[in-house]
Amino acid sequence: MNLPTKFQFSFAQRALVLDLAASIFRPSVLKQDPLLGTLSPNARQYRSMPTHGIGRYKYLLPKEAPRKKKEKLQMKAIKFATEAEYGDLNMAVYGHDITLVEHYSQYVHNLCNRLKIKVVESYGLPTTNTEILTLQEKGGKMSVDAVLKTHHRVIQLTGLNATVCPVFIEVLLQNQPEGVDLSIKEHTEADFTSRFKTRPELEGLMAKLN
Repeated sequence: MNLPTKFQFSFAQRALVLDLAASIFRPSVLKQDPLLGTLSPNARQYRSMPTHGIGRYKYLLPKEAPRKKKEKLQMKAIKFATEAEYGDLNMAVYGHDITLVEHYSQYVHNLCNRLKIKVVESYGLPTTNTEILTLQEKGGKMSVDAVLKTHHRVIQLTGLNATVCPVFIEVLLQNQPEGVDLSIKEHTEADFTSRFKTRPELEGLMAKLN
């Protein structure tokens, strides 16, 4: 091999090595994103990409029906007594201990279910407060010594058989706890209205408009 040919070969090999080194160390062209701007070549772009619905499940559930607005509670027709059975009766359970009142009202309700006595509804009335006043030793002023709270529960019955009624009441009185009172009366319209709180200001405005 001639000397000029050898130099020519080494020069071509050196040029090839330099081109490979330049291609390795040449800075990469940065991509331009219209929303995120310029990104580095090593940035992980999937962090800012949308999930494309991954993890969404609401579209798989059936559509819920729209909730209906609660209608105003209206009074039902009062059933009157006949020769064989009683009409609508209100059994009122009241006392100062709410635990005894609640348990005894549940007992009355369960007993009616066992004896197949129809229970129209069971509800509670607003708690009433009774202030106990004492007269001071010096002077004639009265001071509040204690406040007693009375809790009311009502079980409304209908169609109570006249022959079963005496036995039913006797069982209730035998199992009546101390400090709890029981009363039975016919259901009236006044009993229905007593369940709701009165608004004197609103009633006065309605009277003026009418």
